[in-house]
Amino acid sequence: MTQRERPLRIAVLLSGNGTSLENLLQHIDRGAVPGEVAVVIGSKQKAFGLERAQRRGIPAVAVPRKRYPDTRAFNDAIHAELANHEIDLVALLGFLSVFELRGKFEGRVVNTHPALIPAFCGKGYYGHHVHEAVLASGVKVSGATVHFADDEYDRGPIILQEAVPVLEGDTPDSLAARVMAAERRIVPEAIRLFAEGRLSIEGQRVRISRL
Repeated sequence: MTQRERPLRIAVLLSGNGTSLENLLQHIDRGAVPGEVAVVIGSKQKAFGLERAQRRGIPAVAVPRKRYPDTRAFNDAIHAELANHEIDLVALLGFLSVFELRGKFEGRVVNTHPALIPAFCGKGYYGHHVHEAVLASGVKVSGATVHFADDEYDRGPIILQEAVPVLEGDTPDSLAARVMAAERRIVPEAIRLFAEGRLSIEGQRVRISRL
């Protein structure tokens, strides 16, 4: 494990309410994650996650996807903003667009997904669409995943997963609540492991070293 000379500088990319951002900040506040959120970038002008960041004095920047003609131009704007903040890790916490690594962030982007990848993932599988698909399929287990991202939706080596039961009488809302509780545990844990230098990627497998 390599010791960092400064706290891990994290950029959070989001598209909505920012509950996962708030959860991460709470873990940082109590010393459970050795890092700091250096900037929050929202893909929607009115993403409430940006307001959460502003309330804490964290730079909050809207880069609305709809203002750009294509994914490349959108990512140009995001990368230009990231370049201003000396970022060590990018956390995609409810970010609904593709983030292009561009040879700069391989092994330094984590994504969270409300299912057990590789099931119920990929383009179109986000939010309640995931939980509706889980319930329609009749599976007995769902869960949450944190993984290193690549240039495709919900693909890349898995860091942590936590399973939750699918119960009789579940609705998308009730299932989502249990999955979200799992996400709130494993996202900060994955970032802590990264900050401690304990994660290594070997092909499609992530190895977690002991302290």
